[in-house]
Amino acid sequence: MASNLNKIGLDKQASNNLSDKLNELLANYQIFYMNARGFHWNIKGEKFFELHIKFEELYNDSLLKIDEIAERILTLGFTPLHTYTDYLEIAKIKAAKNVSSGNTAIQEILKGYEVILPLERELLEMSGESNDEGTNALMSDYIREQEKLIWMYSAYLNQ
Repeated sequence: MASNLNKIGLDKQASNNLSDKLNELLANYQIFYMNARGFHWNIKGEKFFELHIKFEELYNDSLLKIDEIAERILTLGFTPLHTYTDYLEIAKIKAAKNVSSGNTAIQEILKGYEVILPLERELLEMSGESNDEGTNALMSDYIREQEKLIWMYSAYLNQ
């Protein structure tokens, strides 16, 4: 029976399934991250100072999450995707090019969360079912943070 378990005591097949889903999340986060960088660099208008800082906070946070997700994949015994070719092939989030309007950028961020949040919820469920507390805790934290950000960005757009 022990041969069905990986080095951290989790079922190998369940870990493989989690790793695949984590790689999907990783690919989407990489595109989300690059979009946020572009928004930070290209933002214009009366809310420049406010949004420039917000977008920097967003991409810095995304960069930390990207690293955590990749390290979790490695912890489960698998290899994180690490080429933009793979990211672009797998990600549902699309690159947002030459966005300088604050409202458009925030709408793109909210569209990104429409992809990321369901993936995280799916991972939360999968990790709960497979007794993977490490992945479960990450997803729980991400979901809580992002629900608040969605509320805040939506409020900014007066939605």
